[in-house]
Amino acid sequence: MADELGDDVPILCPSWAVSVGYVGVASAAILSNFGSAWGTWKAGVSLVHTGIRHPSSVMKNVIPIVMAGVIGIYGLIVAVILAESITSPNKDRQNGYSIYTAMAHLAAGLCCGISGLAAGGCIGIVGDHGVRAVGYRASQISLFPSTTEKAGYSEIPSNEGDGGDDVSGSEDQNKLFVGMLIMLIFSEALALYGLIVALIVSQHSYNCLD
Repeated sequence: MADELGDDVPILCPSWAVSVGYVGVASAAILSNFGSAWGTWKAGVSLVHTGIRHPSSVMKNVIPIVMAGVIGIYGLIVAVILAESITSPNKDRQNGYSIYTAMAHLAAGLCCGISGLAAGGCIGIVGDHGVRAVGYRASQISLFPSTTEKAGYSEIPSNEGDGGDDVSGSEDQNKLFVGMLIMLIFSEALALYGLIVALIVSQHSYNCLD
């Protein structure tokens, strides 16, 4: 059988090539889930902390947690696709899974996993500070206390010195929330970029038995 396939079969399709492919599968799932858990932890703690003083903002500020959880789904999708692409040896114990395919699967898993890890950390940090900022503004907490008495942070005029009207707390919350939401969307896009590249790279394959 080896003579019919040529002398390049043991070189192109070594027995350990499958291990490299499964490392790509594990990388996509583990790193993406790690990033998802990291983002959920950072944003979730600040959400619960803010909910103590401003419970009405909990449901609106749950968006960072949802976006962090989606990153784990990206890793799951890539891991399943890669796992289904790894072929088993035939009845003659000939391995058709090449090192070329294994390296492509490893690269795909790392693209998705590391991108998800970075995106999860970014979502967690942005969500942490963003949720706290919205809660502080809603609770009228002064972020810069001093010896002189001042109005609550949510009551500071936006055009102070021009005689303008005070900006309401709800308007300030909306401005902060929209800014946080834009940052979260671009943070989530990092994981999406890794998913797209991983899906493209995972299609590169070479079978020694064909």
